Amino acid sequence: MNIYDALLKRYENEPFLKRVITSDEKWITYDNQKRKRSWRRDGEPSQAFANPGLTPNKMMLCVWWDWKGIVHHELLPVDQTINSQLYCGQLQRLRQAIERKRPELNNRKDGINHHDNARPHTSLMARQKLCEFGRVVLMHPPYSPDIAPSDYHLFRSLQNSLNGIKLVSQEVCENLLDSVFRKFFTDGIMALPAKWRNIVDNNGAYLV
Repeated sequence: MNIYDALLKRYENEPFLKRVITSDEKWITYDNQKRKRSWRRDGEPSQAFANPGLTPNKMMLCVWWDWKGIVHHELLPVDQTINSQLYCGQLQRLRQAIERKRPELNNRKDGINHHDNARPHTSLMARQKLCEFGRVVLMHPPYSPDIAPSDYHLFRSLQNSLNGIKLVSQEVCENLLDSVFRKFFTDGIMALPAKWRNIVDNNGAYLV
């Protein structure tokens, strides 16, 4: 509650949300079942068997976005996950994406990153890289997914878009993500002060 109270007071003195780029990761699964033929006698129906070793596959989606929309996203190779070295490489690519898509933020020394407290995000290597880029990290208490914009806003919208859709390959998954992101509405970050206020007004209780 103290952190959110401090964030509220900071926002009231200096609105800063338009300088925030928030990020998170989410597993995306796809089912590339392949079926094999079987021998049969004349008159008997054919049977197909799924190879259980090929389904499902999963890829990690890494996404950075701000109040205008998606700044950068990556799909990692199948079953690869995040470590500090990879995350620092992603921060370098994010910086290049900011140069292209958010030139008004590129030369500022008061840029803000927001992410959860996963170890690759908070490692010394990652903190040094962010400092090198002149970006600070917005405070975020642990175990607070309902206040992380990616969890309560972006990933919820993404999951709704994925419901009922069978992804059969990485290419299909990438095309769907591109389509979802093009339609994405970007009011998640600007809703943060109201969520902070709810927590402060309710003595630290999280309200869905």
